[in-house]
Amino acid sequence: MPKAAKFNIWLFLVVLFLVIFGLMMVYNASVVVAERDFADKYHYVRDQAVFAALGFFLMLVFSFIDYHVWQKLALPLLIGTIGLLMAVFIPGLGIKALGASRWLNFGFFVLQPAEFAKLSLVIYLASWFSTKEKGRLLAFSLLLGLILGLIMLEPDMGTSVVLGVTALVLYFLSGAALWHFFIMIPVFISSLFVLIKIAPYRFARLISFLQPESDPEGASYHIRQTLFALGSGGLTGVGLGKSFQKYAYLPESTTDSIFAIIAEELGFLGATVIVGAFLFILLAGFMIAKNAPDAFGKLLAGGITSFLAIQVTINLAAQVALLPFTGIPLPLISYGGSSLIISLVSIGILLNISKRSV
Repeated sequence: MPKAAKFNIWLFLVVLFLVIFGLMMVYNASVVVAERDFADKYHYVRDQAVFAALGFFLMLVFSFIDYHVWQKLALPLLIGTIGLLMAVFIPGLGIKALGASRWLNFGFFVLQPAEFAKLSLVIYLASWFSTKEKGRLLAFSLLLGLILGLIMLEPDMGTSVVLGVTALVLYFLSGAALWHFFIMIPVFISSLFVLIKIAPYRFARLISFLQPESDPEGASYHIRQTLFALGSGGLTGVGLGKSFQKYAYLPESTTDSIFAIIAEELGFLGATVIVGAFLFILLAGFMIAKNAPDAFGKLLAGGITSFLAIQVTINLAAQVALLPFTGIPLPLISYGGSSLIISLVSIGILLNISKRSV
C-alpha cells in the first residue's frame, strides 16, 4: 500500500466522533450557566467550536509532517516550554484566576503552557531516550524536577501528576534499569503526599475523598453531586439535554465533571460507548507505537498515548470516587482550548507515525 493509504481512518473517525459529541455535551452542560453568567446560552459551545475547528486543522497539518522533524526540534521546544511556564508569573502577561497562575494572555488568544508541556516533554524525552546512554538517571530527575516544580508553582497538581507519570512511563519504555524505579517512584509519591499535606485545600480534598460523608455541603459537595448524577442516569439515562445537575448543582460541569453529565443524560449504556471510544483510541495508539519503524517513533507514539491514557484514567476514576478530584479534563470532550488543541495535534502526530509504520 502507498504510504498515504496507511492513514488510520478509523482512528480519525473515532476522534471526530468524540469531538463532535463533546461539542454537544459542552452545550448541554453549560446552557444554564452560560445564560446566567453571559446572557448567551451558546457562549461556551461557540468557543469550543472555534477550538475544535482550529484543532482539526492542525491535526490534519501535523498528520502530513514527517514526525522526524520533531526530533530535530525537541530541544528548542523544551526550552520554549520552560520559558512559557516561567512567563505565567509575569504581571500583565500571566493571568491569575482563582488563586492560580496558569494562563498567558497574548491578546487575541489565551494559552495554558502546562498543556503544551505535555507534548513538548514527550517529544524531548522520546528524542533523548531513542539513543542508548548510561547514567542518565540524575539528568532525567533534574529535568523532571524543574518542569514539575514550575507547574506546581502555578499551582497545578493534576497536570504535574500527568506529566510525572508520563515521564516515568517513557523512562521505562526506554529500557531503564528497574532499580531506578525503586528510587524514583517512592520519591514521587512521597513528594505528592507532602504537597497535599502542606496545602489545606488539597488536604481537605483528600479527606473528602476518604470520608465523603464528612462535609456534605463543603469539601465533599463535588463528589457527592457527581455520584448523584451518575446514579440518576441509570441504564439509559434521563434523556439528552434533560440533566438536572447542570442547573448549577454540579461544579465544573463543562470541564472536570462533564462525564457525570454524560452518564446522567445517556445512562450506563451511553457512558460505556464513550469509554469504549477512548479505549479504541488508546489501543490504536499503542499499536502505532508497537509498529513504528524506529525507536524515536515508538517512544513518541507511546508517550503521546500514555499521557492521553493517564488523563482519561484520572478523570474517569475521579468521577466514580476511585481518586480525588485533580482538575484533569476529559480529553477531546471537556471544555478548554489548550487541552483540546494539544490533544488533536498529538493525534495528528500519531497519524503521521501510523502512515510510516511497518
